[in-house]
Amino acid sequence: MAGVSVGTVDRVLHQRGRVSEDANAKVQEVLKKIDYKPNLIARSLGRASQLRIIALIPNPEFDGYWREVQVGIQQAREEWSHYGVTVSTCLYDQEGEEAMEKVALEALKNNPDGFIIGPIFQSLAIPILEKLGDRNIPFVLFNANIPELNPLCFIGQDLFQSGVLAARLMDSKFTDEESILAILHVGEDIGESVYLMDKERGFREYFKGIKNNSKITVKSLNFNVPTHSIGGQIEILLSTPNLRGIYVTTSKALGPIASVLAKDPRKSEITLVGYDMLDENLRYLKKDVITFLINQNPKRQPMVGISHLVNNLLFKKQIPRIDLFPLEIIARQNLDSYLASSIH
Repeated sequence: MAGVSVGTVDRVLHQRGRVSEDANAKVQEVLKKIDYKPNLIARSLGRASQLRIIALIPNPEFDGYWREVQVGIQQAREEWSHYGVTVSTCLYDQEGEEAMEKVALEALKNNPDGFIIGPIFQSLAIPILEKLGDRNIPFVLFNANIPELNPLCFIGQDLFQSGVLAARLMDSKFTDEESILAILHVGEDIGESVYLMDKERGFREYFKGIKNNSKITVKSLNFNVPTHSIGGQIEILLSTPNLRGIYVTTSKALGPIASVLAKDPRKSEITLVGYDMLDENLRYLKKDVITFLINQNPKRQPMVGISHLVNNLLFKKQIPRIDLFPLEIIARQNLDSYLASSIH
């Protein structure tokens, strides 16, 4: 139809080799005329070997957030298996400083085509990502971004704005009285977890700049201990006069903190804001102990990340450098309708 050879059409479709401007224009005109769509299954079956993807995440055994991530990876694995894609999950221990690098180096022995990584400790992730860059292995990041290392794509939320939103939700319940607000980082080294600091910066910025209120004091507390052992510290915090709000930056710690708050006679006076629709979090949201949840969609993040990676590697599609998810506010009043919908 274009009056050119099959080889020329092939080079235009796959954007490889040299094609004259005239021939390219003729082929593009016909493609538009016939509303051409590539047969993705045929393309994937035409590959000489399978596409191998490695998902590198923390061990989800004691963390509901990463269990949701693991479910998302499994769903993506099943979806893309029909295209000859294998997705292998490699788990690293959050407690061992060398565990992440050791697991990644072991995975590299299998010569994967790409990685999707949830980096919670930046200093530990950087050497790994640099090795991937040296070997020209593309990688996608989710949950936390390290833009200076040029990931193929980042999937997640604007964490600074997430902190601003948490502050705005908390501010909606205040009067003009003196108030103390607590930001709680639990179970992670705040010096290593840059993404938690982004949330704190956003929270503080709201009250310092956007909402300049001298009667509000924001305090930051870092409990770098297992979540099950923080009950005593939370009881001490709850005895603080004028405590009006608690912002928890890690989703796994929110439920244990809510369980302590639920027994306190001042629970109705304290706004508790945190993250994600984990089972324990939903239980306390229904009881009005947790006031608001900001849903980060931990299941969907790796699904979208793997989809972007495969579409780029297998089908040569252009993908966004940043794919930001909306900041979804979940309250007791809209929980049932949200769970009944198909968007989560």
